[in-house]
Amino acid sequence: MDYQKKLLPAKVGTIGYGLLGIGALSIAISFAVDSHRAFFDYLWMYMFLVSIGVGSLALVALEYLVGATWSTPFRRVSEFLAALIPVIVVLTIPLMFGLHDLFHWSHPEAVAADPLLQAKEPYLNVQFFTVRVVIYLAIWLIFFYLFIRNSEKQDLTGDPSLTKQSIKFSAVFAILFLLTMAFASMDWMMSLEPHWYSTMFGVIYFAGTLLAAFGAATFCAVNLNEKGYFQKKLSNNHYYSFGVFMFAFVIFWAYLAFSQYMLIWYADIPEETFWIIMRMKNGWEYFSIGLIFFHFVLPFIILLPRSSKVNPKLLKIMAIWVVVSHAYDLYWIIMPTYFKEFTFGWSELGVMLFAAGLMITVFKYRADRKNLVPVKDPKLQAGLDYHLT
Repeated sequence: MDYQKKLLPAKVGTIGYGLLGIGALSIAISFAVDSHRAFFDYLWMYMFLVSIGVGSLALVALEYLVGATWSTPFRRVSEFLAALIPVIVVLTIPLMFGLHDLFHWSHPEAVAADPLLQAKEPYLNVQFFTVRVVIYLAIWLIFFYLFIRNSEKQDLTGDPSLTKQSIKFSAVFAILFLLTMAFASMDWMMSLEPHWYSTMFGVIYFAGTLLAAFGAATFCAVNLNEKGYFQKKLSNNHYYSFGVFMFAFVIFWAYLAFSQYMLIWYADIPEETFWIIMRMKNGWEYFSIGLIFFHFVLPFIILLPRSSKVNPKLLKIMAIWVVVSHAYDLYWIIMPTYFKEFTFGWSELGVMLFAAGLMITVFKYRADRKNLVPVKDPKLQAGLDYHLT
């Protein structure tokens, strides 16, 4: 491919650093004012960034695993977003100091007074929790290194065997991704209410993760394409595929979320229903209804027509929409444990500004140093010529 690298505009970095600075200041102030609330806000931001970073790496693996060609020209977008993973490792360290603020089961006196927590203690204890977190991070970091190393090396050598290696890595990572994301979501979010459980919880987080990762990739790829960063502009066929995948994961998430709710409602068991009841009173009921419309009804209606899927301006709007809707969902999952009445304030806004700034900064840093297109990938030409039949 006759590719000439173009740097992203300097204002992108300025925006990223600005949001990062404002967010960091807000986080510092929130910890000084109310560290208990700050840890919950931080956890919300952390799980959102895990979704974008690890979810983007999963999209890279998915392309290799299924032999997709349509996504090859802009696979680097997901690779750059996956570069959040090393940062996530660093962001985990402060969170480990907040286990007692976040988790009821981390207090020995609470476990001693609660037979159910005693029964769960072999799994829910600080030592084993820490070991599991280290394992999740190690797996994500190792596979990030393997995929990125092969992709960047192929830019220099054009060796097709690197693609074959990445396919083998993808087969392993696909299984580990499902397991680590499911268990990480149960550890960091479901165990906030240790008396409650759902066998569908990890799968719902997995669905939301892929939706958010696709939304982030769609927004970046469409923007870059419109500004000529891919050398050869992508067509409506590529746009349609973006729209279809976002539409599909909106439905997939809704199906799983409804199934969980329906089973809890139908069984009507107190140890299951209390978690839903917490989200159906004290102002949370309006937030819950909003989740249905914001996360499913409206994106379903808007993305349903074919015309919506090939409209770049609308695609960018919906891409941001599904990313924000995932953050909305995570807030609904995490924050009722802390806020018995629905609340949203400057500290919550601050952590999301930090997350946005971090995503922009990491993307800009990688884009300035690496090719935006995998120029010697053997599937690249097929991806550029991709046409729906």
